[in-house]
Amino acid sequence: MEFRPHWSRIFKELVLSVAVVVVLVLVAVLFDFPNRGWVTLAIAAIWLVLVVRGFLSWWFTQHVITNERLIYRAGITSRAGKEIPLEVINDVSFSQTPWERIIKSGDLLIESAGEQGQSHYRDIPTPEDMQRVIYGVREDRMLHIQRGGVNNPITKAQQLEILSRLHDEGKLSDEEFEAEKRSLSAGDT
Repeated sequence: MEFRPHWSRIFKELVLSVAVVVVLVLVAVLFDFPNRGWVTLAIAAIWLVLVVRGFLSWWFTQHVITNERLIYRAGITSRAGKEIPLEVINDVSFSQTPWERIIKSGDLLIESAGEQGQSHYRDIPTPEDMQRVIYGVREDRMLHIQRGGVNNPITKAQQLEILSRLHDEGKLSDEEFEAEKRSLSAGDT
């Protein structure tokens, strides 16, 4: 899974862009004065200075969840990044203000056995879902490691356990869960 920070990170830039468009339309349509072109150019330059850097910063920030690690990359010209192997993650917690709950944004705090211990990520889309995803891939990774790191076939009992967990977490509907159980019982895996 790959995603950028929540759109709320660039809310200020979005509002300023709409305001600049409105001002440019007003200048172009309502006002007729000799230096109108220069005024338009100055407004556009101010917009570039105030808005483009924020958009680019948002665009070049990436979060990636793989089956082995969490990856964070950020930066426009210079880059910074962090990778956290799933097996060293001790805790994943999220927090949301009332406003963030409404817009489905929030923060993730990932505690790991690394040197720095805690990694704080702001403006994560649906942080509660991301917490579930991270725990899910972490459990799968730990199971993979316990098997010696090879792709041994999963037993039917383990498959039922995984299906049950997905159903309990709400990722499978009752109908999907029953269909998968029937398929598993019939040997159509």
